[in-house]
Amino acid sequence: MNWDKKKKPLFATTSVILAVTVIAGCSSDTGGSKSTPKTTAGTTPVANEKPFPISIMLKSYYNDTATPESKVWKKVEEYTKTKLDFQFVPDASYNDKLNITLASGSVPSLLFVNNAKLPAVANAIKGGAFWEIGPYLKDYPNLKQANPTVLNNTSVNGKFYGLYVSRPIGRMGISYRKDWLDNLGMKEPQTIDEFYAMLKAFTTNDPDKNGKNDTYGMVVTKYAGPFDIMQTWFGAPNKWAEKDGKLIPAHLTPEYMEALKFFKKLYDEKLINQDFAVYDSAKWNDPIINGQAGVAVDVTERSYQIEEKMKQVNPKGSIDLIGAVSGPTGLHNQPTAGHNGMFLISKSTVKTEADLKKVLTFLDKTNDKDMQALLNFGIEGVHYKVEDGKQVILIVPTDPMAPDINNKNMNQILSSIPYIIPDMFKPSTPLRTKSVDVQKANEKIIVTNPGEPFTTTTYTQKGAQLDQMVEDARIKFIVGKTDEAGYKADMDLWKKSGGDDYTKEISEAFAASKVK
Repeated sequence: MNWDKKKKPLFATTSVILAVTVIAGCSSDTGGSKSTPKTTAGTTPVANEKPFPISIMLKSYYNDTATPESKVWKKVEEYTKTKLDFQFVPDASYNDKLNITLASGSVPSLLFVNNAKLPAVANAIKGGAFWEIGPYLKDYPNLKQANPTVLNNTSVNGKFYGLYVSRPIGRMGISYRKDWLDNLGMKEPQTIDEFYAMLKAFTTNDPDKNGKNDTYGMVVTKYAGPFDIMQTWFGAPNKWAEKDGKLIPAHLTPEYMEALKFFKKLYDEKLINQDFAVYDSAKWNDPIINGQAGVAVDVTERSYQIEEKMKQVNPKGSIDLIGAVSGPTGLHNQPTAGHNGMFLISKSTVKTEADLKKVLTFLDKTNDKDMQALLNFGIEGVHYKVEDGKQVILIVPTDPMAPDINNKNMNQILSSIPYIIPDMFKPSTPLRTKSVDVQKANEKIIVTNPGEPFTTTTYTQKGAQLDQMVEDARIKFIVGKTDEAGYKADMDLWKKSGGDDYTKEISEAFAASKVK
């Protein structure tokens, strides 16, 4: 799975035995339940009811995708009383297919979109192409458990058109070489100063005890995530801050500048790799596995992925994990949006409210525990067994995805509401267990983005340009190509190039939502 946020979904992973990682809503090789699932209360199918047809366009990550002959496919249809027509589209070409589909006006019952704020999607929503589902969610036992923060993140100017695909919201953490820290006689960092001291020691104090000056503190890539995460430690907002009823961009706050100065310090003292601005994120783990760097700030799953590969070349190496370190205003952490896209329900295909409710019933029932097990793990006794009430993945000697049981890409229909996947598996290592625990603890310290639900005309037209201007200015400051005055000049240009208009529009949308 590619870690670059431009090519991903930023996925949610869960740990399973034999170092298999189950990725809900991302590519997975298994899914299912052997026994007949129990029917969710309130959604009991009518006897002899004809299966309701539902067409679904969604992403695929495998060429040999599931077909209607699949036992998993048939189990889902039987359980939900539906006749399913999956339109699997390769991830690489999905956006092109999405735009063509929206332009055609012939949209399937359920349409997956990464972002409701994409211009073509936003215009279709504005034009009335999709059902507003917010008022209906309370009537479904699973869907009514949707996380309010995540719902808000996926809303369009205060209204809910899509059912989101769950991801852990508190995924970010600090993975570090525990064996190096132990070699240096240091304790786990709890503050920004102690974090800095760890990076300094990893760079200058020979943490691997090989007598050479060949290590550095933290590996950073061209993916901007680590800086976004670390700036929240300083009290910087998550993209937007609310002040006096208006929204202020994070990159114009004093806290953001304090974080920038810290990043520049790390760069100047060579505690991070000097080529971070161009370093390929696909190689992120390599310097730690190879004994060059000691820290990565990213999703918690990176910790055990690094350790398990590192053990193959260095059995004595070990990784540990924490969520965040404390800054001037306490513990804070950058959240994910809590989702990886959403499903919209088409009015051109789902024409009546009665049919809308049938589609919502389908979405609700696929979130029953046994359906989540089926679509994530496979068929019990074939792909997994149950130990101590937890799902345990089995590696079988024959191809588990034979045509009659193939479920490849079918887990893409899961919204995973409620998000119970971490409770459905038995982690295979202590670090995998800790990854889940840290994610849960992080939920208490995440910094929400008050501007997440809103889209504006200026951002639709100039958003990519404006975001790049901020990112370029940040890099220039960190590597010393500009100073505070130069950064301010860059931000003045950002304002004149549309930033002021964007800020005004999003503040107005925010204020309007409060009136409602």
